[in-house]
Amino acid sequence: GLCPAHPRSGSRMSMCPGTSVLAAAPSVLQQHRQVHHAVIPHGKSGRSSVSGIVATVFGATGFLGRYVVNRLGRIGSQVIIPYRCDQYDLMYLRPMGDLGQLLFLEWDCKDKDSIRRAVEHSNVVINLVGKEWETKNFSFEDEFVNIPKSIAQITREAGVETLIHISHLNASMKSPSKYLRSKAVGEKAVREEFPDAIILKPSEMFGREDQFLNHYANMRWFGGVPLISLGKKTVKQPVYVVDVAKAIINAIKDPDAKGKTYALAGPNRYLLYDMVEYIYAVAFRTFLPYPLPRPLYHLVARFFEISPFEPWLTRDKVDRFHTTDMTFPDLPGFEDLGIQPTPLEQKSIEVLRRHRRYRWLDTELEEARPPKTYPV
Repeated sequence: GLCPAHPRSGSRMSMCPGTSVLAAAPSVLQQHRQVHHAVIPHGKSGRSSVSGIVATVFGATGFLGRYVVNRLGRIGSQVIIPYRCDQYDLMYLRPMGDLGQLLFLEWDCKDKDSIRRAVEHSNVVINLVGKEWETKNFSFEDEFVNIPKSIAQITREAGVETLIHISHLNASMKSPSKYLRSKAVGEKAVREEFPDAIILKPSEMFGREDQFLNHYANMRWFGGVPLISLGKKTVKQPVYVVDVAKAIINAIKDPDAKGKTYALAGPNRYLLYDMVEYIYAVAFRTFLPYPLPRPLYHLVARFFEISPFEPWLTRDKVDRFHTTDMTFPDLPGFEDLGIQPTPLEQKSIEVLRRHRRYRWLDTELEEARPPKTYPV
């Protein structure tokens, strides 16, 4: 679709006036938008090519966000990153794309014009916005219902083809966790505003910077690991964060994914007790579990909540981590997106090596006996 006389001039927008790009990007033209150089795939694959994806990633500075931006950058996509944090929190994202491919945009999530500016030139919008605790400025309802609803509504109005929304495997109106209840309401709100949205429901994610395996490994500073019913009544099916990032990229490329909801869980299910025991075996630390009743656990968490810093533990997190992961045999999953999910035993060392004492730093993983698994 580009004019042969001007294959690559300095401007990203350089096209000859009479050139037809109907064959290259029909869906974009149907929206009566100006066709941008970035939505026409060209070049070999890799960071210096152009994949044809122009993606706005809301919540890119979070745990999952860095993996999604990296994967998008790796295939040569233009990524718009709306942010509401300090400039220094964006530093690690900057090398993830070729020069000029990552565009940082300050945004106000409660201002619809600000959201519109972020999505108006994109053909993919990904919503990863979330927080593990509530603040006086943002409740779970804001984070998981109001903001996703605004993003979905404005994305639809802007004529964007693909919207991907990240929910949670255990999102349910009946959950004791407000976090999970809000996620369930958010799913519904997004589906109403954008019926073709792709909703992904990952279980608890683990990876180098996670708040899951690291959370339990750090509990050693408190003299042991408190678990409700000793963790013998909770079953977990954690998922590797890189697999979820891959699922997002594959969902963008899959035309059949539109309007579907995917349940993304790891390949194995573990009793919470067995999983935490394994964490301590890999970290070569002494495992001291003790049962703690929920009201008492909430009291301890309340103490952390009044901290002026980021709360290390909240009552909601206690309820969420002691919720058994649901199974959705009727929903499509990783296999439908062409991904083989990674077991915890294979990648736990990535997360837990830093929790080891120096003399065991290089010890092989084989020494830790894998936890007992339960049928999915």
